[in-house]
Amino acid sequence: MKYVLVTGGVVSGLGKGVTASSIGVLLKACGLRVTSIKIDPYLNTDAGTMSPFEHGEVFVLDDGGEVDLDLGNYERFLDTTLTRDNNITTGKIYQSVLDKELGKTVQVVPHITDAIQEWIERAAMIPVDGQEGPADVCVIELGGTIGDIESMPFIEALGQFSYRVGAGNFCLIHVSLVPVLNVVGEQKTKPTQHSVRGLRGLGLTPNILACRSAKALGENVKGKLSQFCHVPVENIVTLYDVPNIWHIPLLLRDQKAHEAILKGLNLMGNPELEEWTARTKVYDQLCDPVRIAMVGKYTGLSDSYLSVLKALLHASVACRRKLIVDWVPASDLEDITRKESPEAYEAAWNSLKCADRVLVPGGFGDRGVQGKILAAKYARENNVPFLGICLGMQIAVIEFARSVLGLHDANSTEFDPETKNPCVIFMPEVSKTHMGGTMRLGSRRTYFMNTDCKSAKLYGNARFVDERHRHRYEVNPEVVPELEKAGLRFVGRDESGQRMEIVELPDHPYFIGVQFHPEFKSRPGKPSGLFLGLIAASREQSDGVSCYGSKAITNGMSNGPSVMKSCINGNASKFLNGSCNAIPMNGNGVHC
Repeated sequence: MKYVLVTGGVVSGLGKGVTASSIGVLLKACGLRVTSIKIDPYLNTDAGTMSPFEHGEVFVLDDGGEVDLDLGNYERFLDTTLTRDNNITTGKIYQSVLDKELGKTVQVVPHITDAIQEWIERAAMIPVDGQEGPADVCVIELGGTIGDIESMPFIEALGQFSYRVGAGNFCLIHVSLVPVLNVVGEQKTKPTQHSVRGLRGLGLTPNILACRSAKALGENVKGKLSQFCHVPVENIVTLYDVPNIWHIPLLLRDQKAHEAILKGLNLMGNPELEEWTARTKVYDQLCDPVRIAMVGKYTGLSDSYLSVLKALLHASVACRRKLIVDWVPASDLEDITRKESPEAYEAAWNSLKCADRVLVPGGFGDRGVQGKILAAKYARENNVPFLGICLGMQIAVIEFARSVLGLHDANSTEFDPETKNPCVIFMPEVSKTHMGGTMRLGSRRTYFMNTDCKSAKLYGNARFVDERHRHRYEVNPEVVPELEKAGLRFVGRDESGQRMEIVELPDHPYFIGVQFHPEFKSRPGKPSGLFLGLIAASREQSDGVSCYGSKAITNGMSNGPSVMKSCINGNASKFLNGSCNAIPMNGNGVHC
């Protein structure tokens, strides 16, 4: 097993996760099997209970692991299926050591450091690409910044680990910042020099420097870094600003980063990235806009909905549409905001009404719920294509019960435990007191009640689909007959037939709600069918949507074709036939 360690210095947020994912893409393109590990030095055992405003979204794995969003980057870039053991935290390590009850004085060295090394070796051996046997290379990302106190046990463990596995089996890539001061306009190397000095002082020596900067490094700057950081000039690469992150593997390839990595690992290969390059060029040339209103609770930080954004991006590229996302704080749509902040209220409703599609993602808590209900009502009544995910599906059901059935107090017991018309109820098998890891998590199977529905067609006329879940509440099965009698169709259910998974309005151009999270399995080149449907739908279309030549994602599915029909009882989406000029933007756009 070969190991590539990615560390970061100077400041956080430099893009270590994207760098690690891109290195994986390069190595995979060289014909190597690649796996990934993310080390998070925080004391939590997992990311499940952390605020999305602090750490972004919680990414959910097939095995139910709630992990850091960087593992989502790994899965998307490498098209792998990781496990909870591929995410190491300080909490997990300490808990595993204490659970062993060693009967001796437990110390950071050797017990914690040994446990870290054992975990890395064990996780690296887990197949994640659908093939038997371990991968060839494991890419490890160490979270945080060199010098952080909480990282010290991991730094010590990795220093010991690099010595134990040997120089030809270990390559360290240090991601650092080379800032440009506006006053002088000069690229400054001193922060990186200090960062590397600190790294070397802790027992780790970088083989490659990946320098973040606004522009490519000058040769004199590379020479200076080489002299003071003891890294060959040819092993210094620039990660300068690019239009989208799909360029990063190409950037690394063009600077021959793969040659430096393969040389350090005593491997050979040449990356074949033709398909990746073609997809990136298509992305850069998109000009026919599609505007999505994202109505959510955590719109202040786009990373809170990172996988949803990526899934929208994958689908829009497949449909040759330029994605524009308007962030709509759900609470700003509510009547109380009209009284307290009329400007915010008007701006939110303008964004909603100007959107081509409406998406309500998952969430927890009652803040903004009424605004999400209003968004679902607007989309339903005005034939605007709508996709509700997890809580988004639940609020669509609540809205229908209120507006169509006349049950004005219909609600979820999450928001009103005493409601007389509970449309959404607490699942009996989960805990009401323990928050972490007690939800219905991971991959679960959904069976289509019939294949004559939009969602089944978008999954290639499959009989069932396996998707990832993360929820404590579900649609109350007792109200389903009345809802279906009024026109709402629950077309997807679990194996018992009692748990509602997919809901549709058959006489609407595109109105679908799902209890699961299809965004977690979307990949570049293999977008989620439900997101494809949302992007390709139009207000006039009433019996199906399509995307020409796109592959619907089928990870975990055991039946149904993997290639979507070019037309599923409807029209193909628009292609590169629009003007590239004057594309309306709201300043937020979408990061890639």
